[in-house]
Amino acid sequence: MTPTTKLVKQQIQEEMEALTPSERQLASILLQDYPMGGLQSITKLANAASVSTPTVIRMARKLGFDGFPALQDALRDEVAAQIKKPIAKRDAWVVDEGAEHPLTRFAQTAWTNMRHTLDRIDTGMFDAVATLLADTARPLYVVGGRITRSNADYLYNHMQIIRPNVTMLGNSANVWPQYLLDMDEASVLVIFDIRRYEAHLAKLAQIASERGVTVVLFTDQWGSPIARSARHTFNSLVEAPSSWDSTLALMLIVEALIAEVQDARWEQSKERIEELEAMFSSTRLFRGQG
Repeated sequence: MTPTTKLVKQQIQEEMEALTPSERQLASILLQDYPMGGLQSITKLANAASVSTPTVIRMARKLGFDGFPALQDALRDEVAAQIKKPIAKRDAWVVDEGAEHPLTRFAQTAWTNMRHTLDRIDTGMFDAVATLLADTARPLYVVGGRITRSNADYLYNHMQIIRPNVTMLGNSANVWPQYLLDMDEASVLVIFDIRRYEAHLAKLAQIASERGVTVVLFTDQWGSPIARSARHTFNSLVEAPSSWDSTLALMLIVEALIAEVQDARWEQSKERIEELEAMFSSTRLFRGQG
């Protein structure tokens, strides 16, 4: 089995300019409530988009499907992939164990994930997010889910060294309203959320967005529901021959952003790093002395 490299919504986005006005209207409805919007009957979908049923069929064919039922089959496959449990995910990657060393097999998958992630990344969006993260006039908040907490920690630890005014949200969702109190139109909230998406993160993103906060989402190829509240969304391929998803492709983007932000703020960052090192030295931390 190989990772899925293109979703229905990506096909829609790629074909958008070639669609007729009525087809673009339909595409907009599909993307607004993706993927569930495309799983309703053809009549309901057509009515929701104020188009005819033949328009739905034509657009499905323009996207490369034999018809609307085939498009719905693809959407159902995406939904099934999103909700796979860890054991089921591992079973789906059963291969010839004697084919190659497990390390090589995993590395090849990870490289494929990174390559396809890079192929479809919006570099303009990358630049815009790097600018946001480098702007110290914009308070930065970071949070992750049960699995992606470590990814959020990694971004926070580096951003906190590079620039001031960075906050990592606490582990308990019960205290998040206290952070939301200080968030406003100037704030940036970075959220990490991959499949088996977490409802409390989606609620956090929704409330933050309603307060004018700029939400930046790091998610998988299917896309967390948080994307509806996010200003910027990075999609990374995560499937791997394991019970657990791989966040290596996601971390590639994170590390590239860290490097870009540090470069943009090098003079100020250099001063902060030097001051931090002086503190470590004066307190003899990490020197093995009691």
